[in-house]
Amino acid sequence: MLSVSTVSMIPVRRVFLSLLVLAGPTMAQGKNTPPPQEEEIAPPIVSVPYDDKLARFAEVLGSVHYLRTLCKAAGGDEWRNGMQQLLDSETGNEPQRKEKLTAAFNRGYRAFASVYTDCTPAAIVAEERYRNEGATLATEITSRFGN
Repeated sequence: MLSVSTVSMIPVRRVFLSLLVLAGPTMAQGKNTPPPQEEEIAPPIVSVPYDDKLARFAEVLGSVHYLRTLCKAAGGDEWRNGMQQLLDSETGNEPQRKEKLTAAFNRGYRAFASVYTDCTPAAIVAEERYRNEGATLATEITSRFGN
């Protein structure tokens, strides 16, 4: 089990601040059944107390990435790069957590892709609000769970 003290949350804040600057059922064994095959055991799912907030943070990054790209804002691709840095620093060899955070990023991206096809004043306001929410999340996560 991973303890909170072993996880460095500094990359979350650094990533965001740098972006602002720019198992199956068992079978009953009978007499004539073959011996059981060794099952591949999946690694345990590691869960940390801030995973929900981190997933929301990833969703915000996806939303901002889409909106900044749509509105051709400077550094639009930096948000995707920041998400990759977050995945690299937070998930390591934990594929379930990586999948969860990637899905959250994609959910945020698709949510706005289904609504905005042109850069409108509403899209610009939404991007600003999401950046503010991301900054708040980064501050909350690092101040509460950071080392």
